Amino acid sequence: MLKKKARRMAAAMMAGILTCSLTAVPVKADSISETEQRGKELQKQKEAAENEKSSLASQLNQVISDMQETEKKLTEKQDEIKKAQDELVQAQIQENDQYEAMKLRIKYMYENGNASLLEILFSAKSMGDLLNKAEYVQSISEYDRNMLEKYEKLTKEIEEKEAALEKEEEELKTLQNDLIAKRNSVNQLLAEKEVQISSLEDQIGANAAKLQELIKEAEEAKRRQEEAAAAKRAAEEAARKAALAAQQAASSSGSSSGSGSSSAGNSHVSGNGSLAYPVASPRITSGYGYRTAPTAGATSRHDGIDFGGATGTPIYASAAGTVVTAAYNSARGNYVVINHGNGLQTWYQHCSAVYVSGGQKVSKGQNIAAIGSTGIVTGPHLHYEVHVNGTPVNPLNYL
Repeated sequence: MLKKKARRMAAAMMAGILTCSLTAVPVKADSISETEQRGKELQKQKEAAENEKSSLASQLNQVISDMQETEKKLTEKQDEIKKAQDELVQAQIQENDQYEAMKLRIKYMYENGNASLLEILFSAKSMGDLLNKAEYVQSISEYDRNMLEKYEKLTKEIEEKEAALEKEEEELKTLQNDLIAKRNSVNQLLAEKEVQISSLEDQIGANAAKLQELIKEAEEAKRRQEEAAAAKRAAEEAARKAALAAQQAASSSGSSSGSGSSSAGNSHVSGNGSLAYPVASPRITSGYGYRTAPTAGATSRHDGIDFGGATGTPIYASAAGTVVTAAYNSARGNYVVINHGNGLQTWYQHCSAVYVSGGQKVSKGQNIAAIGSTGIVTGPHLHYEVHVNGTPVNPLNYL
């Protein structure tokens, strides 16, 4: 009867184990991968948009430079037109003065008895008509005729010059208007590119938040799986012990074996040195000293040792002391520094979570943080350093 009862107890235990194993939740690995890929694509789109924005900004600078150069040329052309206009006025004044001087000389000739000459010249209706009539008047000075021709030619040249300058001025104004239109177009494109970049940044932020949520869900699912696995192992051990107890009872030996179980003890490894190991199952993945940098941004001088472990694995204080720093750094990630006195400090880096704060007193073996992959890392681990009077030393000499 006792053997049958023992078998029933063992069967019940195994049924419980099966129930526990069915409650595990799968990790959303595919969703995390897709979200990470989406984040990379959005980042590429943002970089492309920023490059286009930079190109547009260069174009705008060139357009503005061209506008300034055109404005300078336009100002110079307007100065040339003004100068030509001034020259034209002076030429017209000189032409008129010459004409008036010639008339005075003719008048003088009349007053000296040359009436027929005066009647011929005063009958002229224009400067050209006067010159034609002068062909028949031998008394008019050859000098006067040459000067009038000279001034008439000069006036015509200046008028042509002014017309040419005004045409160039119109061309420059047209060019300036074209540049203004181009500047407005580039400004519009820049504004649209700013909107696009802002939208991409919003999408990147939303995608990053989604990724963090998926990672959190995956970690929670993994935690539940680990808890289920632990419960399964505990149930198996309980079933084994129950079956053993039933067999011992059935044998009626009257004795009980104390060797079937033992105290689990503290899972935290203390070590043999003055400092305790910071993790329960120490597995060194990178030693102290010089090495090849494992990833971009990492140092080749390794001032500590790395303990491998899954994200969330507890990190323990190596000795009692005071928390100096519990903060975040782009290279170290989340990290904790504990001062133990007598110039001795321990550093704990790349944590996924930190459970202490600056100024807090901690005891040896206290859970102060959890292993993670924050900062510059290739995967989850604890970077552990020991400093003596501010200088990093090999931690293995103290563990």
